[in-house]
Amino acid sequence: MAYRQYEWVFDNSIETDIVYAGNYGARGEKRAPRRKATPEQIKKQNQRNKENYMRRLIKANFKEGDLWATLKYPAGVRKPVKEVQADLTRFFRKLRTRYKKFSIQLKFIYRIERGSHGGIHIHLLANRVPDADRIIQSIWSHGRVNWTSTYECGGFKSLAEYIVKEPEEIEGQMSLFDEPDRGKLIKYSSSRNLVRPEPVKKEYSRRTVRKILRDGPKPHPGFYIEKNSICIGVNPYTGYSYIHYTETRIKRKQKGGSDAACEYLC
Repeated sequence: MAYRQYEWVFDNSIETDIVYAGNYGARGEKRAPRRKATPEQIKKQNQRNKENYMRRLIKANFKEGDLWATLKYPAGVRKPVKEVQADLTRFFRKLRTRYKKFSIQLKFIYRIERGSHGGIHIHLLANRVPDADRIIQSIWSHGRVNWTSTYECGGFKSLAEYIVKEPEEIEGQMSLFDEPDRGKLIKYSSSRNLVRPEPVKKEYSRRTVRKILRDGPKPHPGFYIEKNSICIGVNPYTGYSYIHYTETRIKRKQKGGSDAACEYLC
């Protein structure tokens, strides 16, 4: 087994995974025995993979200060998902036209969601242009729009988890929709022009891996390693050991500013 590194490089962060056999990268070490995963463990791993992919997709295409909006319908409106998608098709067509006036290409990710009483709304992540919030409100003619600016604390971790979260059965509300509509409520959609990040792959020597394990990983110039992001362990399903860590670009602290606490999961 080669000692492989997978590195995802973004404007403000770098994510690194190193995969290898054994506990210490020593000569002759073999990977740990693989375990047969339970359905629940497989579901959990698949969800984590979705979260990792979405987080990297956001990092590659959006930045702090972009728009996170909720497009709503009036209370009591119960539209089939097919009609909601038709509304969105018209909405995005008009929105693209407005963005072109700024010579900016619209990028977006959205997810259709049902509320606790069965009402449908749309969560939308979009890149920002001047007065983007007012533009979106003027084009979405079906109801109110709530919006906020995105922030990058934790590498968009919370935002990514929200977009790909599993819908919960709240008071049986999912039963209000037929089977095809239920499937559309648990998937996200995105514009085709998004950059799909791929890792830069590299092979390490056994000596290099042992040095990283002994001394810890070193950041790239201009970056620092978030201590809480460092994860070292063994994947019980593949038997391979791994090191994961995230580097964050060093930013000049603004006067009167403070560092926000960010969370990471192994």
